[in-house]
Amino acid sequence: MRPSACSTAMTTSGVTSSEAEPILAPAQRREENRGYETGKIAARLRVVRVSVLRKLINTVAGMMQAVRWHIYPSAEALFARAAQAIVRIAAEAIASRGAFNVVLAGGETPLAVYERLRAAETDWSAWHVYFGDERCLPPGDPDRNSTRVARVWLDHVCVPAPQIHAIPAERGPGPAAAAYAQTVGLVGDFDLVLLGLGEDGHTASLFPGREPGDGEEVQDALAVADAPKPPPARVSLSARRLSRTRQALFLARGQGKRAAVAAWRRGDDIPARRITPAAGVDVLLDTDAAGWVVQL
Repeated sequence: MRPSACSTAMTTSGVTSSEAEPILAPAQRREENRGYETGKIAARLRVVRVSVLRKLINTVAGMMQAVRWHIYPSAEALFARAAQAIVRIAAEAIASRGAFNVVLAGGETPLAVYERLRAAETDWSAWHVYFGDERCLPPGDPDRNSTRVARVWLDHVCVPAPQIHAIPAERGPGPAAAAYAQTVGLVGDFDLVLLGLGEDGHTASLFPGREPGDGEEVQDALAVADAPKPPPARVSLSARRLSRTRQALFLARGQGKRAAVAAWRRGDDIPARRITPAAGVDVLLDTDAAGWVVQL
């Protein structure tokens, strides 16, 4: 420690104040302070540059999504192929890791696939079911994704009830998102994420013009208070969490999805493009949804 200005003969490690480093003159102190402040500014600029760089990397990653397109001649062929793929991925996961962690999508097309899974030959006791998004409605409401999936599929198979992890959306967007982030936080990478594609390019409850949740600091589940489709209050897994999966399947059918598919193929920054697992994504669609894509 340097001696204080009022010290006379205090020693520091056997050296008197007169022999120690001299106290700075006022001008020298100003220079030291100026250098200190300059150092602080430089440090802040470095933090800003790193933050900007991370955002740029996240954006570029979203633009570099690897997509494999699979076009089927009819909706029925699409449903059958999707169901077969799900059962195959489940068997591989159970054989390799003893469990199958799957995230379900809402929407009409996935429901048609789920109905076909009722007859699947699989070890249902090894399935762990999660949901990509949910509407903030009371439990059992017919418009909740969990209710619709239960009605057409899960009520008819033997997945243990504790292994069906519904989003507690009845609590409201904020509390439900916080609770579900804890739930999925107990899981590593999912084995399979199933997703739909909205006419505007949205997926789960990640809508155009809104934060998709693909940054480093975002939590696994997002509170959505202003969805453009009713109801406005929802909970959605973030794009970052949905991307933490070994495989991802998008399902789309019908002419109503043609514009979204075309936008995706053009490279437009729609929410579906922000799902970027390391293995890429597979998009299963019928010829009506493919539109001009089928001509490639």
